[in-house]
Amino acid sequence: MSEHFKGKVAIVTGGGSGIGLATAKAFAKAGTRVVIAEINDVVGEEAAREIHELHGKCIFVHTDVSNTNSVATLVARTVSAFGRLDYAINNAGIDPELVPEATWDEQMFDRIIGVNLKGVFLCMKHELAQMEKQGHGIIVNVSSIAGLTAVGNKPSYTASKHGVVGMTKAAALQYARRGIRINALCPGGVDTPIAEDNHGGDPAFIASMSNAHPIGRIADPAEIAAGALFLCSDAASFMIGHSLVLDGGLIAG
Repeated sequence: MSEHFKGKVAIVTGGGSGIGLATAKAFAKAGTRVVIAEINDVVGEEAAREIHELHGKCIFVHTDVSNTNSVATLVARTVSAFGRLDYAINNAGIDPELVPEATWDEQMFDRIIGVNLKGVFLCMKHELAQMEKQGHGIIVNVSSIAGLTAVGNKPSYTASKHGVVGMTKAAALQYARRGIRINALCPGGVDTPIAEDNHGGDPAFIASMSNAHPIGRIADPAEIAAGALFLCSDAASFMIGHSLVLDGGLIAG
C-alpha cells in the first residue's frame, strides 16, 4: 500500500495531536507529503518537527477551520508548496461538552457546530474546488460513533457529528462521477488529548470508558489513522459515502 501513497499530498486538519497527528505520521511514513493544519501553533509546529524527524516532507499551516479565509489559505498554501492535493483528512474537532440536557448552552452549541460541522463544510468546499480542477481526490471526514448513535450528555457534539455523516453522504453522491471519493470515519473512544480533557485522569471514568467497549479498551490513535489510510487506498476504491466504524464493538449491540 505504501507505493500507492508515495509522492502524493495530504492535508490533515487538527494534525497537531491525537488522531490527526497519528494520521499525518502514517501518511509521511508511506511517502506522502503532508500539510499539518492546526489552530494551535505550538503543537502544529511540533508535529511538523516530528514528521521531519521521520524524514517526511511536511509543512505546517496555521488554520482555523471555522473561518473560510483561513481554510482557503490552507488549500492555496498546499498547492503552492506541493502542486496538488490528493487526500484531505478533515479531522479537526472539539468536544468540550459533558452536561445534562437541562443545562444546554447556546454559546457552546455555536462553538461546537462552528468547528465540528461548519469546519468540515468549509474544508470540503475549498478542497473540492482544487480536486475538481485536478479531476481526482479523496476526502475522509472524521465523524464519530456519535454521528451514528446518540451520546446523552453531548447534545451539540452528537448533532455536529450526525451532520458530518449526512454532509459526507450528500457530497459523496454529488462528486462520485467526478473522480472524487468522499467517506467518513466513525471512531469510538480513542486515547487522545480530547479524551483526557473529558475524563480528567479519573480512574473510574477511564475504566468505565474502556469497559463500555466490548474489546475492553479504547483505541490507540494509530488504529484510527490506519482506517483513514485504508479509505484513501485503492483497497477502498468502491467505497462512496460510507461511514467506517472503528469502535471496538461499542455500537454493535
